[in-house]
Amino acid sequence: MSKPFHFKKFSVLQDQCAMKVGTDSVLLGAWSSLKHAPKSILDIGAGTGVLALIMAQRSSAEIIDALEIDAEAYEQCVYNFENSDWGDRLFCYHAALKDFTVEIEDSYDLIISNPPFFTDNFKSGNEARDKARFEEALPFEQLLNSASKLLTKSGQLNVVIPFSEETNFISLAKKADLNPNRILRVRGQKESPLKRSLISLTFQEKKVEISELTIEITRHKYTDKYINLTKDFYLKL
Repeated sequence: MSKPFHFKKFSVLQDQCAMKVGTDSVLLGAWSSLKHAPKSILDIGAGTGVLALIMAQRSSAEIIDALEIDAEAYEQCVYNFENSDWGDRLFCYHAALKDFTVEIEDSYDLIISNPPFFTDNFKSGNEARDKARFEEALPFEQLLNSASKLLTKSGQLNVVIPFSEETNFISLAKKADLNPNRILRVRGQKESPLKRSLISLTFQEKKVEISELTIEITRHKYTDKYINLTKDFYLKL
């Protein structure tokens, strides 16, 4: 068994998951608003389960479900849930999003997803990693259409995607009756190009709050804004 990734209040094993714990999921989990006091949360494409675990730490939601299609990642997600302090609130489904959307009768106040989004043609040769990383495993349209069916009327969908896909994603979202209300654009260092967009969408149309976050001043020297956002989770912050 591999060495777990330790956070302040939980740990995750990740040796069976193609996509390891990364900054994207931690940022999304920390940034997602809980002002609407969600009672039910769904993590689509859970991987290690880190996003759902962050939401369990941050929220008082009674139901925190996760969805993972890869068998080995699913088993690891279940293990990570069961070995956390919030095992009674966390549950992982082993299913494809399309099937889950048709079969599930529940709706969710908050849906979060760090979807596979690498759209270039390069394949690593590792089937599990390619499946996790490349967009055909979960096209944006499918994510948005399913989310629009699974969300409560006042619910939120929060995602992290490449900044280069932001305009396209918002355009696709509008076709699913989902509108952006908060956007956080992320860059590695001050002089680096924008790399990620964290987007919160609802059925309601509102003026969009747009902000930016720079992660590092120099290598491993983090900005105050990044530290303040993630300090409840990372051990070394």
